[in-house]
Amino acid sequence: MADVMQRPITRLLIANRGEIARRIIRTAHEMGIATVAIYADGDATAPYVREADSAIALGGRTSAETYLDMDKVIEAAKRAGADGVHPGYGFLAENAAFAREVQAAGMTWVGPSPEAIAAMGDKLSAKRLMVAAGVPTLPARELGPNDDIAAAAREIGYPVLVKASAGGGGRGMRVVGEEAELADAVDGARREAGAAFGDDTLFLERWLTSSRHVEIQILGDLHGNLVHLFERECSIQRRHQKVIEEAPSPAVDAALRARMGEAALSAARKIGYASAGTVEFLLDGDDFWFLEVNTRLQVEHPVTEEITGLDLVREQLRIAEGEALGYTQDDLSIDGHAIEARIYAEDPSNDFLPSPGRVIAWEPDTATNARFDAGIESGSEIGVEFDPMIAKVIVKAPSRAEAARRLARVLENTRLQGVTNNRDFLVATLRTPAFIAGDTTTDFIERVAPDRQGKTAEAELHQAAIAAVIYAQSRRRAEAPVLGGIGSGWRNSIMPPERVNFSHDGGELAVSYRARRNGSFEIAVGDDSYTAVVFSVKDGSIDLEISGARVNLSVTPDGNRWLVHGRGGGVELEELPRFPDSQGAEFTGGLVAPMPGNVTATHVEEGATVEQGQLLLILEAMKMEHRITAPVPGIVKQLRVAVGDQVDNGELLVVLEEAAD
Repeated sequence: MADVMQRPITRLLIANRGEIARRIIRTAHEMGIATVAIYADGDATAPYVREADSAIALGGRTSAETYLDMDKVIEAAKRAGADGVHPGYGFLAENAAFAREVQAAGMTWVGPSPEAIAAMGDKLSAKRLMVAAGVPTLPARELGPNDDIAAAAREIGYPVLVKASAGGGGRGMRVVGEEAELADAVDGARREAGAAFGDDTLFLERWLTSSRHVEIQILGDLHGNLVHLFERECSIQRRHQKVIEEAPSPAVDAALRARMGEAALSAARKIGYASAGTVEFLLDGDDFWFLEVNTRLQVEHPVTEEITGLDLVREQLRIAEGEALGYTQDDLSIDGHAIEARIYAEDPSNDFLPSPGRVIAWEPDTATNARFDAGIESGSEIGVEFDPMIAKVIVKAPSRAEAARRLARVLENTRLQGVTNNRDFLVATLRTPAFIAGDTTTDFIERVAPDRQGKTAEAELHQAAIAAVIYAQSRRRAEAPVLGGIGSGWRNSIMPPERVNFSHDGGELAVSYRARRNGSFEIAVGDDSYTAVVFSVKDGSIDLEISGARVNLSVTPDGNRWLVHGRGGGVELEELPRFPDSQGAEFTGGLVAPMPGNVTATHVEEGATVEQGQLLLILEAMKMEHRITAPVPGIVKQLRVAVGDQVDNGELLVVLEEAAD
């Protein structure tokens, strides 16, 4: 192979956002490389924008207006004087045309060649190459504009997976079990793929209902050296998006690892791969089938870093600069076990729907050694325009059992409040007997059904309520304009207790309290009585003893909400008004938005008669579609929205009059 010219990168533009931008910035700075961030309007105050050495506004809110606009990104790189571009994952990371534009502008592309990206970017052509390379594949069929889709599905055999040829991350994917579902699945996948990747090409692939998703991390340099960094298992998924990943896989032994590793290297050699990449497989017993090659850094790359000791971003940058790997396959080994959990702003109890909003409190656990790759901080806004993943938490331990136990505890101790999120679901998943036993197939969530919403123990709920009322009372006392030196709760006569009512998880909680002259409090929560002694009340925390049990809790007021967090997790209480709401009765008969989003399609008109389950309209938020269907047969009395409208959570969409019996 010809000599490779060394091209040191001095100023790196990161063509991405959120946690992966912060992750790349961290390594680049450690290597002495200056960084440039780019940002959409909604990301102007994001942490990664501040942490970069400079930042360029792209002007716009959506992916299409910003991070997917090649011209804007290239212009930003030129304006900043960047001599290298790192795409991260998603957006333009697997866009061969963008890689070519970067190189044509005289900048170093941190990734594989445009030719390798193009070869693997079309998943159907990738499958053909893998067949030629001797890598086992599942049957698949591209869907052309005039193809008989139903006939193609019958040829492959149900269940089939409708899959976008471009991109990844679970977008543009639908599992179809029967022909009646096929047309809607194809239409929805086309829209989602077009919006996420700018390419709505689809294909059908045979779907394995229960298997494992195991992938091999590869690294290749520009000198022809190629290694694999063992496997990751990513089987626990919802909507075909991974939520928990680990390395190594509990289902892979040394012999199977060698076979899968050699298959991955054969795939990489076939396309002349250089940079970090991932070859994904479905695994059933000792048999495996090629899924795709991700020609970029994976979201779950930290677990590989933890067990190998390599920094994959550093390796990408070294390779792009022309350096040789400097090690061989024999130099690599597995050290311990690592597990990663992805925290999403979503509602597991509502089919994992995205849940945008403001992060009021973000406090990563510091009691246990863990790695946090987060794109947020307290006060961050989680908008509807982008993916709802907000953080990754990674733990390494000598054994898999210890890693799972520690990660569950780290998640439990991490404070994330203000947005509905999947943290409690992740904790429950890690503690299921099936996960602990390594029984982790792609149907895990449906088959095992981990608790989707953590249940707060009564003792912890009572502690949170006590902490909230005493914190509020102490704060009022501190802010009192007169008699500020008088102790909290002091009275010169016997007065009835103060009373506060909270709502929590659909129920109400009555709290009454009265201060004693010795500074302690008599408190009743429901039918239970407590004595509380306050040691300190600081801004954001309270240290107190409740009937002999010492607790230290974080407390944050937010309007009429009280966000309390301790070692048992978080509790959100809503303080109820002292007087009843005088507003009229709640309107019934309307369908409201389950999340903020954009109306991308309407399928009915006012006056239309609809059947139960009939599609009324489609909302899109956080790169995901949500179908609004008729809950009962009826007549559409009002259609309150049109295509292109932006709606808020809870906004009335359709007024439906139930059909008479």
